[in-house]
Amino acid sequence: MPPQRVFALPRQQSLLLPAVINPFVQDTKVPKAALIKCVLLGIFLVPIRAILASLVLMVTWPVSVIITFRYPLKGAVEPMTGWRRVMAALGRAYYFCMGFRVVVKGKQVTSSEAPILAVAPHSTFFDGIVCVVAGLPSTVSRVENLATPIFGRFVRCLQPVLVSRKDPDSRKNTIQEIEKRAKSGGHWPQVLIFPEGTCTNRSCLITFKQGAFIPGVPVQPVLMRYPNILVSVCYCNAALLCLTSHFESHFLPLHIPTDEEKKSPPLFASRVRETMAQALGVPVTDHTYEDCRLMISAGELTLPMEAGLVEFTKISRKLNLKWDNVRKELEGFASMASSCKGGRITIEEFARFLKLPVNPVLEELFALFDRNGDGTIDFREYVIGVTILCRPANTEDVLRMAFQLFDTDEDEKITREEFTALLRSALGVSDLNMAKLFKEIDADGSGEFQAFATTHPEYAKLFTTYLELQRYQAIQEARPGELELAGQTSSEEKQEDSTSDKKDD
Repeated sequence: MPPQRVFALPRQQSLLLPAVINPFVQDTKVPKAALIKCVLLGIFLVPIRAILASLVLMVTWPVSVIITFRYPLKGAVEPMTGWRRVMAALGRAYYFCMGFRVVVKGKQVTSSEAPILAVAPHSTFFDGIVCVVAGLPSTVSRVENLATPIFGRFVRCLQPVLVSRKDPDSRKNTIQEIEKRAKSGGHWPQVLIFPEGTCTNRSCLITFKQGAFIPGVPVQPVLMRYPNILVSVCYCNAALLCLTSHFESHFLPLHIPTDEEKKSPPLFASRVRETMAQALGVPVTDHTYEDCRLMISAGELTLPMEAGLVEFTKISRKLNLKWDNVRKELEGFASMASSCKGGRITIEEFARFLKLPVNPVLEELFALFDRNGDGTIDFREYVIGVTILCRPANTEDVLRMAFQLFDTDEDEKITREEFTALLRSALGVSDLNMAKLFKEIDADGSGEFQAFATTHPEYAKLFTTYLELQRYQAIQEARPGELELAGQTSSEEKQEDSTSDKKDD
């Protein structure tokens, strides 16, 4: 039986598709009867609720102005005291007018016991209700939110830890401020953080950012649930259209970090997330806010937005890639897949992009990219393939070997005839026209192709795949000869043994 070929790079289970492909899009279907009911109720409820909510805001805004009048806009030195119960009561009244009915499970611990509240899953701006339920702790907020009319004054009452996208030191300063408050021994109120850092459809828990876990202090996980199906579908309007919108806040037991978790914020964040996911009954994925940015970039490149989803946390960690690197690969993928439906590349489009015919060598390279074996390559598979398969093959040694094979007359230049002759032999196609490809490689007429090979790593892997197949075929062809030679040697040895025995006799 011929030997089975073994791939040099077996599939890694950890790079397989996640349990939830797209946690950022909501596709829940609602019965028509339920929608009609909500629309009819909304005709009467929306005006009434808008009036009641406005009345509450008319009372809350002047109270918040009085509270924050003597405090600076930024850089709070001391926590404000003596007002939280008043503002919390007004907050509850506001959400009651909006139709929310709140259920609290578990027990919230004090600031000295757990300085940080980690809240998930984050799915809508209505999640702000958890701040009211928790007694108005401090939050992490963008600087721009302070300038929002009316609501900006409410945010100031929380004395938030401010984040500025314009300040290059903002991340460092934010972490320092969180750590300062978390280690104040209960002097500051609790800091409430949404560790996911962006909104999801609540079907899973995505990667937790490390900000809440860097201080290494006890954290109390807090779960949020919206039992109403319409709130899952229509975040902005469901509360106004439904007769009641139920909100559940569940305070889980305190998570005290071990020494190992204190030294490793990612480990601390991961274990808290696992605890919360088990309580919610949902899986975890390695998506993050950077996946949202890649989705937007995919849309700008005329690809389906879902094409940009790669589980950025996992891909960046395992393949040592930064966001800019992945964004650059997305542009390369778009040049191949922009004409494809669904943003997935078939072997025909793969061959067309490489300006090569479909042949066994190209099929094997395509199969290495196609990790799930569905006959197409999506962007996630493309990034993994280019990084794991192609770039390691694109070394100086490989390029030098390729150059020597092409340069048959050893004049340190590759002519079109030499280039075409070897590729025709390698790909097993006699009528191959390589003029277009050779023109791209030799754009400056210098006969050199190193710059082209560096920026097109797919060809390097195609070349090494060809050499690997050649070696494999050579081994198979040599096997019958080896067996025949082994048989002859064995026969000769037997004859020698027989002759030796006769002599001994």
